Amino acid sequence: MLTERQGHRLPQWLDAVRSDDLPSLHTLAAGIDRDRDAVIAGLTLPWSSGAVEGHVNRIKMLKRQMFGLAGFQLLRKRVLLS
Repeated sequence: MLTERQGHRLPQWLDAVRSDDLPSLHTLAAGIDRDRDAVIAGLTLPWSSGAVEGHVNRIKMLKRQMFGLAGFQLLRKRVLLS
């Protein structure tokens, strides 16, 4: 389902998870159900925001490392140089 972009199979998978005796997967299924349309789109469509999320994560890490040490100018320089 993940590698072959078969988001249309998600409802059947959720039903199978609910019928099994695995409480931790029931919690996962409930979370997926809350935003089912977005999850199906993520499993089906070819677009990904992974690269953007990676850059955001890197910038947040740099910001955390510098907490209380310097201002925006140094943060800007570190982001541009890394």
